[in-house]
Amino acid sequence: MEQTMERKDSISVIKGIGEKTQKLFAKLDIFTVEDLIEHYPRGYDEYEEIIPVGQLVSGTIATIEVSIVANPQLKKVRGLTIFTCRGRDYSGDVMLTWFNMPFLKNTIRIGTRLIVRGAVTRKNQSLVMEQPKLLSKEEYVNCLHTLQPVYSLTKGLSNHMVTKAIQTAVKELDLTGDYLPSEIRKKYKLVDYKSAIKRIHFPTDKHTMLEARKRIVFDEFFLFSLAMMQIKKTKNNKKSRYQMDLSEDCDQLIENLPYDLTNAQKKVWQEIKADLTGGMIANRLIQGDVGSGKTIIAALALLMTVKNGYQGAIMVPTEVLAKQHYESLTKELSVFGVHCILLVGSMTAKEKREAYKKIQTHEADIIVGTHALIQEKVVYDKLALVVTDEQHRFGVKQRETFLSKGENPHVLVMSATPIPRTLAIILYGDLDLSVIDELPATRLPIKNCVVNESYRPNAYRFIEKEIKKGRQAYVICPMVEESETMEAENVIDYTEKLKQNLPPFIVVEYLHGKMKAKEKNEIMERFVRGEIHVLVSTTVVEVGVNVPNATIMMIENAERFGLAQLHQLRGRVGRGEYQSYCILFSNAEKKETKERLDILNHSNDGFYIASEDLKLRGPGDLFGIRQSGMLEFKMADVFNDAEILKDASEAAKEIAKKDVRLMLKKYVALKEKLHLYAEDIYL
Repeated sequence: MEQTMERKDSISVIKGIGEKTQKLFAKLDIFTVEDLIEHYPRGYDEYEEIIPVGQLVSGTIATIEVSIVANPQLKKVRGLTIFTCRGRDYSGDVMLTWFNMPFLKNTIRIGTRLIVRGAVTRKNQSLVMEQPKLLSKEEYVNCLHTLQPVYSLTKGLSNHMVTKAIQTAVKELDLTGDYLPSEIRKKYKLVDYKSAIKRIHFPTDKHTMLEARKRIVFDEFFLFSLAMMQIKKTKNNKKSRYQMDLSEDCDQLIENLPYDLTNAQKKVWQEIKADLTGGMIANRLIQGDVGSGKTIIAALALLMTVKNGYQGAIMVPTEVLAKQHYESLTKELSVFGVHCILLVGSMTAKEKREAYKKIQTHEADIIVGTHALIQEKVVYDKLALVVTDEQHRFGVKQRETFLSKGENPHVLVMSATPIPRTLAIILYGDLDLSVIDELPATRLPIKNCVVNESYRPNAYRFIEKEIKKGRQAYVICPMVEESETMEAENVIDYTEKLKQNLPPFIVVEYLHGKMKAKEKNEIMERFVRGEIHVLVSTTVVEVGVNVPNATIMMIENAERFGLAQLHQLRGRVGRGEYQSYCILFSNAEKKETKERLDILNHSNDGFYIASEDLKLRGPGDLFGIRQSGMLEFKMADVFNDAEILKDASEAAKEIAKKDVRLMLKKYVALKEKLHLYAEDIYL
């Protein structure tokens, strides 16, 4: 077939994609044909042989063949139609449940023989398959032992629609030509770009899929490393216009603290003082586990900046967190004559104008805020230090904007993601690394337990008991709304369920990523003030706020999260003087899953957890559980793909040594690709 498509073409050139479908793809950030072919599967459905019901294991996906042995039931619950029936084979029974598919009552009756495939869970000691796929004999035979791509979707866009569009694009797009130099492909045994794209979407078997994945992951890390090296080249060893002197007020602040700094904090503070007084531009990453006390170090650096006649800024991911930082910095630093102000998106136009004026006239010493800090209207006066929260995931362009506003200020990046030092050095290649690997002595270790469904009544009683003592609780669910896989607890429905199981005086509210920023802020502020007792949430609280009064973190379907992410979530509690608890619910019966969760159960050390998690992972774990973290790659995962990361970084170094600016003729395609990549690369 003649190739008619260009990478930069709008996806509307693909047959079957009209205006309405285009808008749905836009919700997934897919605008061009290139965006579409780089919308990689988030996993694959691997169709295995039919197994007896008696061999079903909770937490797995399986195919079974059963006869319906009782009259199917159709009922309505809160606008949801639920169709259930009991299936049986020679080895046992299983309940089959479908949501919003009432038409099944016309085809499924007693005696009907079905082949179904779906996720297995255990509810009240019975095996259940929710929303399984119905397969004809022919479909089953065709799918057996194949890998069917599964894509991230949005409401209105089916997996079939995405697969079809990608099939057309791969067929009609000219995929020849490879931006990765052939010597690198040869050295690291990588397939060519065309094969990688075809095989990642439509693999013939696991081996070809893993080869394709290796190439795509390598590319992501390689481009990232090259971009970092270019930034480092332009930034490093530059003289700073903001050289500082030591300030006695910093020693005074340390004296005033109601606790002693840990040795790790003291060491990092020494490193930062050396940076700020050393005459060169400082670019430092402070890596410390949740609750290790990074914020006070940032406060000391900001105080030193102000006492040298300069301005400082601290940028965080959420408005609620910005307000908390603003309040604590004001409380700690106002005694030293430091004036802090807040700048966030939800402020009125008048409030913003007043803030801009105070920043420009240097009436404000420290500016605390969200993305609002880098808007065009903000003009700083001698901005010498910028502190950012790594969870911000803000891109090179935004970071460069900040730097230009301050004419190359010193930069401190704070990270609570516990990744091994060797990987951190590669990922944050343009930053010097400091690690706070010690928790304050006053911090009580969190008590953990991994439990199954039978523990639920006890968990609810325990939450009630803690709330009667005046405490609060988080409950984390993996999903926002009904979707293809129904087994994950649904935040909105779950909130209702919780309200029914807890006494009426307990206020339960929910929070999820699809809510408007204003709603999210309101809910979080009420939780901070103690007006909400139980907050049911998706992982949006991971970058959350400091609520010292919250003592329970309960996580549903814990097996669906990466260990690093579970550890981050757990870090939302245990921030006050009270004993805190983390309850991990998991009905998964797989040995590997239990082993993983057990690591978390027996350790509160993020660095240990991250390294143990790495040891447990093999090629089979490459999809499904992604670790949350500072860097959002499309396919690569810092934890799973540590070895590829090291190779790609090595390869980037080789090229940078010869030609960091990629001026040689043989690097033309690579330079173009890197330029496109660096526009939205996240640091």
